Amino acid sequence: MLHQQKILILGVGNYLMGDEGIGVHVAARLLNENLPAGVDIVDGGTGGFHLLGYFEGYETIILVDATLDNNPIGTIRLIKPLFAKDFPKAMSTHDIGLKDMVSALQLLGKMPVIHLFVVSIESLQQQGIELTDGIEKVVPDLIKEIKELVALIQQDALLKEVLVLAD
Repeated sequence: MLHQQKILILGVGNYLMGDEGIGVHVAARLLNENLPAGVDIVDGGTGGFHLLGYFEGYETIILVDATLDNNPIGTIRLIKPLFAKDFPKAMSTHDIGLKDMVSALQLLGKMPVIHLFVVSIESLQQQGIELTDGIEKVVPDLIKEIKELVALIQQDALLKEVLVLAD
């Protein structure tokens, strides 16, 4: 019997700080999308060690977060961090918690495969629950990229399992 790949889509960010909360906005919108079995979605809020249990329970995690960098506002990048140092240097207000959690997972030997989507924002000073127009317009593209990545991950996992069974 084939094993179902367990994937967690984890949106992080502060919902009350506008664009900094893109991860939680995307997580909420993904709940209305038709995603395959074995894919769970969690609003991780501002991150930190309370998310450790989620990281331990999944083989693959797709993180969605905002970042402050030198890219144009709304730039979407996909990073595959292996170590805490691989996270962008200018992550948002919950940066320390996520990096510390990744370090803890490595020490415990329980590090899942992480795919990190970061979206370039202008400022952490914005307050409010709405995304700016520049960030709002990239949300459909981000959701599309996440769904495509989920399909690739599941396809790759299925192919690997079929090859193992064939041996």
